[in-house]
Amino acid sequence: MRQKPIYVELDMKTTLPELWEHTQNPQLHERWDLRFSEIRYLPRTGAQEPQSFQYKTRIGFGLSVAGTGKTFTPRLQKTSEKLSVLAFDSKQPISLIREGSGFWKYVQNGSGISFLTVFDYRTRFGLAGRLLDRLVFRPLFGYATAWSFDRLRIWLEHRIPPAVIAERALVHYACVLALALLWCYQGLVPKLMFPEAGELTLLRRVSWIGGNELGMLRLLGCAEIVIGILSAFLHRSGLMAALQAAALLLLTLPALLFAPELLRAPFNPVTLAVPMLGFIAIARLTCRHLPDAGRCKRKPEKRKKGGIPHGIDLRADARSGLR
Repeated sequence: MRQKPIYVELDMKTTLPELWEHTQNPQLHERWDLRFSEIRYLPRTGAQEPQSFQYKTRIGFGLSVAGTGKTFTPRLQKTSEKLSVLAFDSKQPISLIREGSGFWKYVQNGSGISFLTVFDYRTRFGLAGRLLDRLVFRPLFGYATAWSFDRLRIWLEHRIPPAVIAERALVHYACVLALALLWCYQGLVPKLMFPEAGELTLLRRVSWIGGNELGMLRLLGCAEIVIGILSAFLHRSGLMAALQAAALLLLTLPALLFAPELLRAPFNPVTLAVPMLGFIAIARLTCRHLPDAGRCKRKPEKRKKGGIPHGIDLRADARSGLR
């Protein structure tokens, strides 16, 4: 079964010349697009010839995937629209993508621009490659495209450089991951797996429900695991951050009031709660101007006419060139 082409669309409050420059200038393009580490234009043989380019994408562990492509700008009747068409391929055996093609379209939309892309590609490695593409690579590739579009929007609308946005996102998601792991660990290990290690004794000292401490401890453990999972999925929510802070205080203060000797222990509720509160605060501070792939449209609206512009075959062999 054929896969649908990847579609991403996002409205940006910018001008057409500025957006065109940030997407067509290789030095600017490679700064915001996760899909490319390097882009280099090659000398043209003629003014009317498509622009050839080379690209490279670092995939980690010292490895990179390189390829070539060409792009051109067809003339459109509407002055409020521009179109950039490209074809690309990679001859590297490690590249899942063999060849592909697509386009970028820029449409004047009130005070801003609707920036959209549609592209598709063919894969290597036969059935295994098609399955890997369908289950893993294509969803990640579409997500990276949408995330990059929103990073470009933040750059253009708020003048925050892409490198700063990436650093902020790295700090944010590191804090979110740390919080999720700490919540789940505290709920699973000391409360569900090894309650007799100390948590049960502590609960018996501060609890007013005699005889049901073990059941209460298991309930608290499950609640902490749920909070950990929700903190990962709702990491942009201010309400979720407030819930985590309140839960930490409710779990920490009673223990200190009824068992103040815990403060003398090398690892105590304070040494856990304070860093977690710090992670919550940092995650909230870095949430502002954080790229969100969900902001982008991933399917074209049915009322829009045309779809793929005339003369563009997204299934065409990239080596045959642009039409």
